[in-house]
Amino acid sequence: MMRWVWLTALLFLAPAAGAAEYDAALAKRLGADDRGMRSYVFVLLKTGPRSDVPKEEQQTLFKGHMANIQKLAAEGKLVVAGPFGDNPQKLEGIFIFNLTKVEEVEPLLKTDPAVAAGLLSYEVYRWYGSAAVMEIPAMHPRLDKTRRR
Repeated sequence: MMRWVWLTALLFLAPAAGAAEYDAALAKRLGADDRGMRSYVFVLLKTGPRSDVPKEEQQTLFKGHMANIQKLAAEGKLVVAGPFGDNPQKLEGIFIFNLTKVEEVEPLLKTDPAVAAGLLSYEVYRWYGSAAVMEIPAMHPRLDKTRRR
């Protein structure tokens, strides 16, 4: 499980390997420390305990799950969200929150209909990663061809 965390960290740090000019204003805006890093809360979403939920109800709950993701992202609390492919560990996806305390994230996770219904469960960790992660929410819409304008 920790292997997933390390692999994700490497994914975000690999682009930083090239030489670039330090930008003090950008570092300040993103909340970066001297290493260009900052703290987040990292969530591993896993298959939940309920497998008895009818398909139609699952679809409704996952629509609510996606709406909740959009809401938390619009509020600036959720920076990254995405699913995993099939895997034997029953990991479903990740969230990276723009928060530093696990206690702040727990109530937000409980607002997710799929979590509340038991379709998803989770593990929460403090995570120290590149402050550049904070640029993803502003950048992603420019890459999403399906986004309505």
